Parts: sequence; C-alpha cells; structure tokens
Amino acid sequence: MAIQGIQSVLQQMQTSALQAAGSKDESTVPGSDFSGQLKLALDKISNIQSTAKMQAQNFEMGKPGVALNDVMVNMQKSSIAMQMGIQVRNKLVSAYSDMMNMQV
Repeated sequence: MAIQGIQSVLQQMQTSALQAAGSKDESTVPGSDFSGQLKLALDKISNIQSTAKMQAQNFEMGKPGVALNDVMVNMQKSSIAMQMGIQVRNKLVSAYSDMMNMQV
C-alpha cells in the first residue's frame, strides 16, 4: 500500500515536471531571475536619486510648488536607498567570499 502511494506521488511529480517543461521558461521573463531583480533594484535606486537631484535643482532655481521639506525628505530617501544598495553589495561580496572559501 505504501509503495503504491509513493508511485502515485512520483507519477504526479513527473507529470508536473513535463507540464512545466512544456510551459514558458521562467528565464525568458525579464526580472524573474536574481540578476534581473538586482538590476531592477539598482534602477530604482538610480531613479530615486535622479528625482531627488531634479527636485533639489528645481528648488534652487526657485520654481513654484517645490517645498524645502519635500526636497529634504527626497534627499534622505535617496541617501537611505544608496546606503541600502551598498549594504546589499557588501553582503553579496561577503557571501561570495564565504562560498569561495568552502572546502569541497
């Protein structure tokens, strides 16, 4: 009885694997892999910095509708985003170093 249950589960897994192989490959979907997600995060950091810089320039030029408190908040958001990016990079480098130092 237990063997039949195992065979049934194995057959279901094989069927699922065949269906997955026939479906669209995840690697072709942009941003579905680690490097894609990392690039999206870096692009978001870049956009935050660009927005903060543009808003600061608009405030300096005296354009109406740009408040100092909004500029300062966006500059802080930009700074925090950059610090987060640096910390993620440091963790990735540390993890890579740990993996390279592992003995087989």
